[in-house]
Amino acid sequence: MLVDSHCHLDSDDFEGELDDIIERAKQNGIEKMVTISVNIEGFPKVLKIAETYDNVYCSVGMHPNEVHKFPQVSQAELLEYCKHPKVVGVGETGMDLYYSAEHKEAQIQSLRTHINVARKTSLPVIIHTRDADDETYEVLKKAHEEEAFPGLIHCFTAGAEFGRLVVDMGFFVSISGIVTFKKATALQEIVRTLPLDKILVETDAPWLAPTPYRGKRNEPSYVKHTANFIADLRGLHFEKIEKQTTENFFRLFKKCA
Repeated sequence: MLVDSHCHLDSDDFEGELDDIIERAKQNGIEKMVTISVNIEGFPKVLKIAETYDNVYCSVGMHPNEVHKFPQVSQAELLEYCKHPKVVGVGETGMDLYYSAEHKEAQIQSLRTHINVARKTSLPVIIHTRDADDETYEVLKKAHEEEAFPGLIHCFTAGAEFGRLVVDMGFFVSISGIVTFKKATALQEIVRTLPLDKILVETDAPWLAPTPYRGKRNEPSYVKHTANFIADLRGLHFEKIEKQTTENFFRLFKKCA
C-alpha cells in the first residue's frame, strides 16, 4: 500500500467527484489519505470529508498565506479540534516569504502557536516553507531546543542544508510530484541522499501533478508515480519505497495506525 500524506480533497476542483477519486486511489493501492486544512473557516468541510470516508484523515491549522486574512487561531481552539479521532496533524502552517513576505511576523506567531499544539498533542506539525528556509529553520530550531515535537516538511523543495538540519531534528520530509519534473535536478539530487526512513510521499492535489500528468489536475492515485520515480532515482525496487514510506507515515501519524 501507499499513503498520500498531503492532499486537499476539499478543493472545488474535486466537487461532486470525491467518491470516484477515492475509489481510483484504492484501485491504485493508495489505502490512506490525509486531507489538509489551510484555514479554520474551511475546516468543517475538511473534517466532514474525513468523517465520510474511512480511509481519509485530516489536519487542522492555518496556512501561512492565510494568516493575514483571518483572526489568529488560538491554541485552545486548535487543541479542541485535535481531540477528534480523525484529526491527525497540526497545520499546514509555516512561512511563505514568496507570496506573503509583508506578513512575516504574523506567520512566525502562527507557526509558534501550531508548534505548541503539536507538543501538547504529540501530533506532527505540518510545515510549508517557501523562500523562507533560514527563517523557518530558526523558528523550528529555537522551539525544538525548548522542547522537542514531531514534524513534517511537506512538499519538500528546500536546499540540501535545510534538509539535513531538519532531519537531524527528527523531522520527516514529504516528496511531491515536483521531483518528477525534468528541470528539478537539484531536488532530485537531494532526494537521492535523504535518509530513507525519513521520507514520505504526497500529491498536494489538486496541484503539482507528477509526470506524466504534469499540468493536469492532480489526485491521490497519482502518488504512485512519485513513489516509482523515487525508487528509480535511488536504484531501488518500487516495493521498497512503497513499504518504507508507508511505515514512515505510520511512525509519524500515529493516530492513523
